[in-house]
Amino acid sequence: MNASDHASGSESATRVTVIVLTRNHVRQTVDTVARLTALPERPDVIVADNGSTDSTVGLLASLFPQVRIVQALRDRGLAGFNRAVNLSRTEYVACCDDGTWFAPGALARAVALLDAHGEVAVLNARVVGDDEREIHPACLMLAATSPDADNDAGPALASYMAGACIVRASVFRALGGYDERLSQGGAEALAALDVLTAGHRIVYCEQALAHREPLCRWFTRAQQCALARNSAWVAWMRLPARDALAATGRALAVFARQRSLGPAGLALLRGAFWTLRRRRVVPPHVALLTRQVRRAERHVRAGIPAMAEKSDRSGQRAW
Repeated sequence: MNASDHASGSESATRVTVIVLTRNHVRQTVDTVARLTALPERPDVIVADNGSTDSTVGLLASLFPQVRIVQALRDRGLAGFNRAVNLSRTEYVACCDDGTWFAPGALARAVALLDAHGEVAVLNARVVGDDEREIHPACLMLAATSPDADNDAGPALASYMAGACIVRASVFRALGGYDERLSQGGAEALAALDVLTAGHRIVYCEQALAHREPLCRWFTRAQQCALARNSAWVAWMRLPARDALAATGRALAVFARQRSLGPAGLALLRGAFWTLRRRRVVPPHVALLTRQVRRAERHVRAGIPAMAEKSDRSGQRAW
């Protein structure tokens, strides 16, 4: 990168705040914040701490006095991002968890793309391992299931990875941020539907590179049931009845497979009144996009039966 490129990148990055969401991962968080504060773009960095009980807050405060720390009293899930975004002063916000960091130049490239495409509200970064050879499975799925892969801004998405994205702060605030009731998964899916309903776009951006280690982990049975339950709740809040019924059927199938049909089914039912009170069906074009993506996901997964069988035995992989 020559001197003029570096200056341009720094100017762009001053319009981005990086928010790191963490809870009780002191070593990992310190490593991530060190990488982010060392970026040549020099972005502002905010750590959103979800009620850590270890030494995370104290150590970060002593090691990185330039980093702002926003503390919550409990684990709020993705809703931990909300206050930090509201406190940011930049046009764009890059969100990551404590095991993810953006590569040098990625934020400047994201700003350039968002500046050029005012209709885009969320960029999903390309997430790779530390050596850049292994791509995160979620990114492979997002790219493979996009119905609009040839668009100039990037492949169109119906959802995104909340821990590896760059968003327009004004859009995030206008939509109210992430819902804390969906702290165990699904908050970004609801936010994505609201972003699309508001007339914005979500795209996958190969040029916005982020690193993550490890790339994958496995959900426990309880987490798998919570994700399926929340997915059904989101469907009842936003999708047409046929899609909501299908999501409910998928959730019940997961509960049965995880031998938790009674308890998980009861938890699903307890949230019914809450979800129906918040029901606002998305426009037809958004519902169509979600169906296209769902069909594409089924086709992609049908081509990797070994992974599906392993997921059924051990709990689904956390993408």
